[in-house]
Amino acid sequence: MFNRVNSFFANDIAIDLGTANTLVFLANAGIVIREPSVVAVQKNAAGGMEVLAVGEEAKIMLGRTPGNIMAIRPMKDGVIANFDVTAEMIRYFMKKVQKTGNFIRFRPRVIIGVPSGITQVEKRAVKESAESAGAKEVFLVEEPMAAAIGAGLPITEASGNMIIDIGGGTTEIAVISLSGVVYSNSTRVGGDIMDETIIQYIKKQYNLLIGERTAEQIKMTIGSAYPLENNVSMDVKGRDLIAGIPRVLPLSNAEICDALSVVSERIVQATKNALEDTPPELAADIVDKGIVLAGGGSLLQGLDILLRERTGLPIIYAEDPLSCVALGVGKILDSIQLLSRVSMG
Repeated sequence: MFNRVNSFFANDIAIDLGTANTLVFLANAGIVIREPSVVAVQKNAAGGMEVLAVGEEAKIMLGRTPGNIMAIRPMKDGVIANFDVTAEMIRYFMKKVQKTGNFIRFRPRVIIGVPSGITQVEKRAVKESAESAGAKEVFLVEEPMAAAIGAGLPITEASGNMIIDIGGGTTEIAVISLSGVVYSNSTRVGGDIMDETIIQYIKKQYNLLIGERTAEQIKMTIGSAYPLENNVSMDVKGRDLIAGIPRVLPLSNAEICDALSVVSERIVQATKNALEDTPPELAADIVDKGIVLAGGGSLLQGLDILLRERTGLPIIYAEDPLSCVALGVGKILDSIQLLSRVSMG
């Protein structure tokens, strides 16, 4: 019986279907795919759409395509914005897992991490996308719960565990105890909003238009949520909106820190709201344990310092912030009992 239980999910997969990146975890193999959630499609003669590229190959095309080709991000704010393209993306990743040589069932069971604030309509869209891509059965798990499991927090114990998962589209804050979410809040602010804020700042201040990829590079290179001791700068290339020609602009960290202050403040305020709504006993546990940060957006320089200063609590990074949700849903593959307790149904 034990072996049957263990083999139930032996060849099935878990997916962190993120706004910025999609990670696929295969039972007994770990994370086998980590690619951008981008799909390049081309209009065909019949007026339909034909998928040209998915993932890294499609991301390179962002902002560089001719009129008949579109590079699309099918996920927006952590949920499906384009059902058909999302289904194609999931189908592509599932086929890619099979091509890697790892054995996988023809119609595998799939566990997917989704935002805690997801609606019933959005839940149905995620499930139907995976089912149309070839999944036999689809289970949904809240991303902060998956991130907490992936970060190795003792979620089954009668003590408070607080996690902040900052992804591309959403910031998920949750307090977890006894395998249940005591408090959760999904704020639609994340890495994509940071990129857009940088684009608008440079456009307004310098009349220079830059693309998404350039904004992301600026964020990762000199972006910060807290003033750095040593100010750094970088040269940014874009199109001058007045002269209409390419131009190079030197940008400092202090400027980007100032531009991102509104986004950082929203994350701080969401954290404070969560602490205010946490039951006293669990709040006492959080004072001792601190708050765990996960997700790619949490890697913004100085964010941990800002949160520590504004909340007075210890701020700890998960061991692998970028992979927490994928590792969490992957661990759930190993335990039907855990799945039954954390699945959204």
